[in-house]
Amino acid sequence: MKADRVKGHLDLVLLAALADAPGHGYAIISALRERTDGAIDLPEGSVYPALHRLEDLGLIESEWIPAGGRRRRQYRLTDRGADALALEHRDWRHLVSALDALLRPLPLPIGGLA
Repeated sequence: MKADRVKGHLDLVLLAALADAPGHGYAIISALRERTDGAIDLPEGSVYPALHRLEDLGLIESEWIPAGGRRRRQYRLTDRGADALALEHRDWRHLVSALDALLRPLPLPIGGLA
């Protein structure tokens, strides 16, 4: 799935990726790719600015951790982020339900085609 298809739901995608466990940017990108069988494969140029924005909003927080002689910025969901994820998830389910209703074929009128 192209990044532009996820664009309107990037917050939901990233918050959901961090709901199970903290992770650094590349690990988040990899987890999204793996958990969706490659359907969501986001470029770093989309993910890192979004992570910084979510951190500015207080939905995630980060800390520098040592990893293999280097430091990585690890992100984790805050309580406020968990609340935002629940709200985004509810809104997503509502949207999916509405789209399913819209895409369902209309019943044919009695007596055949109009």
